[in-house]
Amino acid sequence: MKISTRGRYALRLMIDIAINSAARPVSIKDIARRQDISDKYLEQIISVLNNAGFVRSVRGAQGGYTLTKRPDEYTVGMILRLTEGSLSPVACVDDDAAGCSKIENCATNELWKRLNDAINGVVDHVTLADLVAWQNNNAKNYSI
Repeated sequence: MKISTRGRYALRLMIDIAINSAARPVSIKDIARRQDISDKYLEQIISVLNNAGFVRSVRGAQGGYTLTKRPDEYTVGMILRLTEGSLSPVACVDDDAAGCSKIENCATNELWKRLNDAINGVVDHVTLADLVAWQNNNAKNYSI
């Protein structure tokens, strides 16, 4: 499994909004500048997040985006599944996977299940609030 730029940028976008939207909504142009990501690409990602109700759009001169929930109410898994789809390493361990005819004699099935459980165990227990805290700690470590 490899997380695409879409998933990685969605996480960076959500962290940026969580950190910077306390006083007012955050514009895509400001996020793009801070994150060094194309604003056109961020507009595509924010559209998906907005349609899912993860962020709220505020119109007007001081408009932009805010989170619809507290950062601790979003998990990394929620954001990645929205932008990436399934996080399963192979199709046969997907929740909605059709039955595999070789599952009874498949030596690797247990490996894929364990890998899938490990991935889900991490992404479903790390929250956006955790990422914000990690970001804030990194910023303190690099300040002079």
